Amino acid sequence: MTQRILIMGLPGSGKTTLASALKKYLEENGSISYARAIMEPMDSSVQVKWFNADDIRRKYNDWDFSNEGRIRQSLRMFQFSMESGGDYVICDFVAPLVEMRNNFKADWTIWMDTIREGRYADTNALFQEPEIYDFRITEQNAEKWAEFIGNHIIENRRRPTFDWQKETVQMLGRWQPWHNGHRALFDRAIAKTGQVCIMIRDCQGWQGSNPFAIEQVKKFIQRDLDMLYQGQYTIQIVPNIVNITYGRDVGYKIEQETFDSSITDISATKIRKDLGMS
Repeated sequence: MTQRILIMGLPGSGKTTLASALKKYLEENGSISYARAIMEPMDSSVQVKWFNADDIRRKYNDWDFSNEGRIRQSLRMFQFSMESGGDYVICDFVAPLVEMRNNFKADWTIWMDTIREGRYADTNALFQEPEIYDFRITEQNAEKWAEFIGNHIIENRRRPTFDWQKETVQMLGRWQPWHNGHRALFDRAIAKTGQVCIMIRDCQGWQGSNPFAIEQVKKFIQRDLDMLYQGQYTIQIVPNIVNITYGRDVGYKIEQETFDSSITDISATKIRKDLGMS
């Protein structure tokens, strides 16, 4: 499968320079995907595609920087990355909104946190610092970071990656905190299709409780699942969803799993109380 790499950050933070250096490094040192090795056994060269946000806007003559225009751009970048083929695809764009990063569905997110302000006041005001990323770069040294990041991505190439086209079970919750009851539910979910999307509701402090920040919740889940299920689940941050509405014949099932008292008696409220939290 293609590995999608998002390089994001304020204008002027060094995204394009790093993208160019990383593309070169992966072409010279990267490994081809298992799927392409089977399909194209005579071609051992590494294929790396690179899409720059300004180039894509220029192609479509779309210079709308409203929220709607930015969201449209993120979906367009995702579509290009999905259709590009090859072993790696690098996309560099500001992606100032969490929704834009979620739309892109990156395997690897690199945050260029090298400047406090960019050259556009509206983008500075709009920019939401990411809570979830794989690399946070605080100095502009493209050659150094291309080697460091490239090596990490190459070393992890053989690990299974989440397949966005595969049938998937969704789990939605607060997970405040993640506990053995949640793990039992995950075990049921993974058995259905072999792949699970865990959605974390953004609800820290809601109703006077829910003390854990999203990044803490994410780490609790990863600590429990990564050893056995890396590549078989993904985590997404979603709004504080309190109602799910659907029409008929939507193409998926909504079902409740039942457990015995050893699982149902597990209480996140009691766990928080035992931890001295509300």
